[in-house]
Amino acid sequence: FSFLQERLRYVLGLLLLLHGTNSFYVPGVAPINFHRNDPVEIKAVKLTSSRTQLPYEYYSLPFCQPSKITYKAENLGEVLRGDRIVNTPFQVSMNVEKKCEVLCNFPNKPVTLTVEQSKLIAERIREDYYVHLIADNLPVATRLEFYSNREEEEKKKEKDVQFEHGYRLGFMDGNKFYLHNHLSFILYYHREDVEESQEHTYRVVRFEVIPQSIKLEDLKADEKSMCTLPEATGSAPQEIDPTKENQLLFTYSVHWEESDIKWASRWDTYLTMSDVQIHWFSIINSVVVVFFLSGILSMIIIRTLRKDIANYNKEDDIEDTMEESGWKLVHGDVFRPPQYPMILSSLLGSGIQLFCMILIVIFVAMLGMLSPSSRGALMTTACFLFMFMGVFGGFFAGRLYRTLKGHRWKKGAFCTATLYPGVVFGICFVLNCFIWGKHSSGAVPFPTMVALLCMWFGISLPLVYLGYYFGFRKQPYDNPVRTNQIPRQIPEQRWYMNKFVGILMAGILPFGAMFIELFFIFSAIWENQFYYLFGFLFLVFIILVVSCSQISIVMVYFQLCAEDYRWWWRTFLVSGGSAFYVLIYAVFYFVNKLDIVEFIPSLLYFGYTALMVLSFWLLTGTIGFYAAYMFVRKIYAAVKID
Repeated sequence: FSFLQERLRYVLGLLLLLHGTNSFYVPGVAPINFHRNDPVEIKAVKLTSSRTQLPYEYYSLPFCQPSKITYKAENLGEVLRGDRIVNTPFQVSMNVEKKCEVLCNFPNKPVTLTVEQSKLIAERIREDYYVHLIADNLPVATRLEFYSNREEEEKKKEKDVQFEHGYRLGFMDGNKFYLHNHLSFILYYHREDVEESQEHTYRVVRFEVIPQSIKLEDLKADEKSMCTLPEATGSAPQEIDPTKENQLLFTYSVHWEESDIKWASRWDTYLTMSDVQIHWFSIINSVVVVFFLSGILSMIIIRTLRKDIANYNKEDDIEDTMEESGWKLVHGDVFRPPQYPMILSSLLGSGIQLFCMILIVIFVAMLGMLSPSSRGALMTTACFLFMFMGVFGGFFAGRLYRTLKGHRWKKGAFCTATLYPGVVFGICFVLNCFIWGKHSSGAVPFPTMVALLCMWFGISLPLVYLGYYFGFRKQPYDNPVRTNQIPRQIPEQRWYMNKFVGILMAGILPFGAMFIELFFIFSAIWENQFYYLFGFLFLVFIILVVSCSQISIVMVYFQLCAEDYRWWWRTFLVSGGSAFYVLIYAVFYFVNKLDIVEFIPSLLYFGYTALMVLSFWLLTGTIGFYAAYMFVRKIYAAVKID
């Protein structure tokens, strides 16, 4: 339970940070000052590949190991991401150059890879694996230089530089495998201003690597573990033959350069994206489209409603014997409780839980408190916030359940606390079994799984019960009209009032407002990119809420005009229509953007996508449902009914 207490303290600390944003200190993000010759520790994080989606820990391959392997204590988010941060034998000292040094074994005794190890390395190279190292919490990056499509004169002057996270394990040429066995580290430091009498202090501001493959015979090494690199033109790469034993040397060199980059902006290199303009364009486009449509919809609906309400009230005044038509006709049935009220209120409770959690996470991340430098913080915060938001989910679910004439509040509370989290846990557990089978570091360890279950039944469940108890005791929502004893007959509906057609129509607007952002989120999840544009995401989230609410109101208005009063479930399903488009987009992304061919990576992709789609449907369905419910109560309160 010390693990749980530590996590609780961490999240409570994060929540306290919200109160004092002027001078906040995020855990793990304090600058470290180095003096010359101070050791700069290089640690390994994991191996990743966008082709297999299975991370592995660094020492799953036969790399050189230090005398004692020590793993860093990790937070919940890091464990769930598959990070296993571990020390490495690289000896790097601040501002001390190293031309070339053998990493392990003596030069006269190279590393011998067995046939099994050679096969494994060849397989990982084929699967396009990248190695991720960190120095002073900065991830290693490989510099990629290329000419953009500019004019010929400009081409000679400057190249475009982009950075790739990590470095490639090796490369293939035909059917041959070559391993990057020499790493040239380039570290940039910023010299801090100090008084004359004091010794200079340095801070690490960038960490680059140039991986090379150099054959054993070409690496000339002496007894002191020093080596000389061959000329670039004449050297042959280090081949790994998977059918036999291979001999090689692991070597590295260190080069330091001074940089003007301040410590505070050292992550900018990793987060620079050439397509911020695309973001602005898409956001402005979405805002214009959404507000234009909302203006039109509001005008139409308000004008139509005013006319309707005026007509209905006038008819009463004149005591006209005209038959009622349109939405007023179903006033005696519109608040009739639907089928399965417990399940509906439970799903809406989970939707409220998700809504509160996502809103707070995006807002806190937008303030810069969940930057990529504090690893796993985003996921840890999201998990804990979902648990704590159970009290709000329970309250709303309990109040709605009572409004829908429900009586078994204890069963309702249990359903709210276990229905959606149970589905999520079930899918994750099945996927985890497959990841375990592959011995990947992405598999959640058994103690962590037990800790998550303890959090679910020890934090979330009691909080949901607490919220449900108070929600159920509170006055139910005040419905403006009485429900008739005998339900009306529903006339035959037109084809376009079909549920599936409604889902297709209702999903387009919210999905259109957010699909550019969806591309970047997918890239962050599946292609090991950093996602940091939480300001954009916050705007997109607000646009999503507005567009879901509008669409839902329009759909429920049309439905009631068609004299169909069974709107409770239908509104919830139809408002979540954009989740259907997210699913289609996920399939499109899988086919066009990812190079996944094997069964287990495909299963992981679609398993996690199913969870995302389900959560998104709950979120948008809940937003739409509450917007429609408020609208229905408003319009029936405005009409005089005998």
